[in-house]
This record gives sequence, structure tokens and C-alpha cells, in this order.
Amino acid sequence: MATIRFTKLHRCRPRPGAIFLAGLIAASPAFAAPANFRLDPVHTRVLFAISHAGYSHALGTVSGSSGTLVFDPDDWSSAKVSVSVPLTRLDLGDAGWNRAAGGHGLLDVDRYPVATFVSSRIEPKDPTHATVCGTLTLHGVAQDTCLQVTFNQLKRLSLPPFHRIAGFSATATLSRKAFGIDAWPGVIGDEVELRIEAEAEPDSSRGDNAPPEPSRPATDAAPSNPPAKP
Repeated sequence: MATIRFTKLHRCRPRPGAIFLAGLIAASPAFAAPANFRLDPVHTRVLFAISHAGYSHALGTVSGSSGTLVFDPDDWSSAKVSVSVPLTRLDLGDAGWNRAAGGHGLLDVDRYPVATFVSSRIEPKDPTHATVCGTLTLHGVAQDTCLQVTFNQLKRLSLPPFHRIAGFSATATLSRKAFGIDAWPGVIGDEVELRIEAEAEPDSSRGDNAPPEPSRPATDAAPSNPPAKP
């Protein structure tokens, strides 16, 4: 009589190393890659305040700044920014003041029409604040300068063309003498307070890879007949 033998099947046990690797992958967050943005000159403005002989602080603005930004809201340390500020667009609210501020001995915009800032290091503080340091070139002089930056939000605009916008605010304090702008010391203070408001759009020329904005409630949807972009 024939003998039938049954062979016991053994399940293949995964190796401990494979289990650890799978768990590590599952637990790792998916970080967005740094995205390319360009500054919106219409919604980016530099504001400054400087003492007028101790009586008050003269207030002025410079509009029309342009530049590029590489930014990942999940990783401030990877951010990079390069900005050009057209000093010929400085406005103190008076034509005579504008000519004087842009003249020889002060900004001398005929020789130095543009100020630039190029970041070199980022010091994150928390998810929405960081110190951004880099080289500020003004009046032909380059100085290491740090900005205190607040990340306001990254969100899709509810008006045409409905693209995503990253918004920032920043402050800094400069010495005008440090940049060789030393005329009229008895009338114009040395300390210049800066405030910068900036908006940046995805840079389509380098690929629209901006990270998605946070989810929003349905009530934030665009109107059926939205007004034109301001």
C-alpha cells in the first residue's frame, strides 16, 4: 500500500531589517520640494522712515521691486531670495523732496539707480518667522544685512487668474552712513527703519511647482462674477 507523506509548509517570515525600513518609510512625512516664485511688483513695496531734524519721521515708499524667491513653507532653511529695488521710484510725497533724496550726496540715483538684496543664510524661528540675512548693495556699497521676516500665508487668490500667492512682511534697521550716504547729518537722521510688504507668484518660466495652499472652507470660494484684480 502506498504511503502518502504530507509536507508541512512554513510561512516566510520577514526579516527584522525589512520591517524597520518599511516602518520608517511609512512614518516619514512627505515634504514639498522648494518652489520657484517671482515677486509681484504691484503688490510689493518698501516703506522707510527717517528722522527729520528730530521734529518728525519722514515717511517714504519705493514701489516696483522685482526678484525671485525659492520657498518651501515646511523648510525655511532652503529659502533663497534675490530682489532689485528701483530707487528712481522713491516717493516722499513731494517732488522737491524726491529730487533731494535722489540727488548727489544722498542716494545719487543717476549713478546708483537700483538697490539689491541677495540672501545668504536663513535662521528659522518658528513656522511663520525667520531671520533672513544676505548682502544688501546700496549706493555702491555692499553690507551684510538681516531682515526679520513673517510668512503671512500661501493661498490661492479668489480672483482671476486664481493663482497661488505667497505673502510676507519684513522689517530691518539700517545706518545710512554705513552705505556712504552721509550728507546733511544735522537735518537727516542716520537710522533708517524699513518695512517691506511682499507678494510672490509661482514663476511659470521655471515651472509652476508651488506647494498647495491649505484647505479652505466652501464659503471662501470665488464669486460667480469676480471683480478685476486690483
